[in-house]
Amino acid sequence: MTANAAPGPLRHVSRRAALGWVAAAYVLALTGAGVTLLLAPWPPLAAMAAASLVTTGLIFLGSMGLRNSSLFDPYWSVIPIAVVLAWLPLAQAPVLRTGLISLLVGAWGLRLTWNWARGWQGFGHEDWRYERIRARTGRAYWLVSGLGIHVFPAAQVYLGLLPVYGAFTSTRPLGWLDGVAATVTAFGIAWETAADRQLHRFRQDPTHAGRTLTTGLWRSARHPNYFGEIMFWVGLALFALAAGRSEWWYYVGAVAMIAMFRFISLPLIDQRMLERRSDYPERMASVNALLPWPPRQRTL
Repeated sequence: MTANAAPGPLRHVSRRAALGWVAAAYVLALTGAGVTLLLAPWPPLAAMAAASLVTTGLIFLGSMGLRNSSLFDPYWSVIPIAVVLAWLPLAQAPVLRTGLISLLVGAWGLRLTWNWARGWQGFGHEDWRYERIRARTGRAYWLVSGLGIHVFPAAQVYLGLLPVYGAFTSTRPLGWLDGVAATVTAFGIAWETAADRQLHRFRQDPTHAGRTLTTGLWRSARHPNYFGEIMFWVGLALFALAAGRSEWWYYVGAVAMIAMFRFISLPLIDQRMLERRSDYPERMASVNALLPWPPRQRTL
C-alpha cells in the first residue's frame, strides 16, 4: 500500500483469513438485503434498488472499518447471482429462458469471483486505482470512495441486471432472439475467461516481468477481457429484447456498461501501462482497445 493509505487493522492477517473476513462481510450485507426485500412495501424493482443500497452501504462501512476499499471488489460478481436468485420466485417466463439466464449469470459470477480470489493478496494490498484516488483526494477520500468506488458501480450492476427482471417476468414464448442472446452471453463469458487465463499464465512466468502480453487474444486487442465483459452485459440486454420488452430502462444498463469501460476504466489502465511499459505507446497506436482486429488498424 502507498504511504497515503492508512494501514488497516487486518493488514497482517493471512490471505486465507482475509478471504474469510470478506465472505463474512458479504453474508452480513446479503442478510441485510434479504431483510430489506422482505420488509420493503414497494414494487420489486424499487425494493431491489433499496436492497442494493443497503448492501452497498454495509460493504462501504466495512471498507471504512478496514481502511481498504478493495473489500468492495467482489460485489461486481457476487451480487448479480444473489439478485437473480431473489427474482426467480417472480418468474413467469418459459422455464428454458429462466434457466438459461440463471445458468449463465451463475457461471459468469462464480468464474469472475474465483478469478478475483486467486489474485487477491489480502488486506495488506489495495487496488492501485483506489490508492491513486486516495493520494489525490486526501481527507475527502472516503466521500469519494463512497460515491465513486461503491455507489456508482453498484448502480451500474443494478441497471445492468434490469433486463433479467424483464426477461423473467415476460410470458412471451421462446424465439430465435433467445438463442442470439444466449450465444452472445456465453461468448462473452468464454472470451473473458480465455483472456483472464492467458493473462494469469503470463504473469505467473517471472521471465515476463516488465513485459506486455501480446499473444493469444491479447494480440488483436489491448483489453480482450473487458470486451468479453461487455458482451456478457449486452447479452443480458438481448434477453429482454427477446422477451418483448420495449421499455428503454431495460437497455440503459448495457449502454452505461459500454460507456464506463470505454471511457473510464480503459483510459485509466492505459495511462498506468504507459507509465510502466516502454513498449505501450506503440501498442496503443497499433492495437484496438476493445474490438479484436488485426494490429495496425484502429476502429475503437
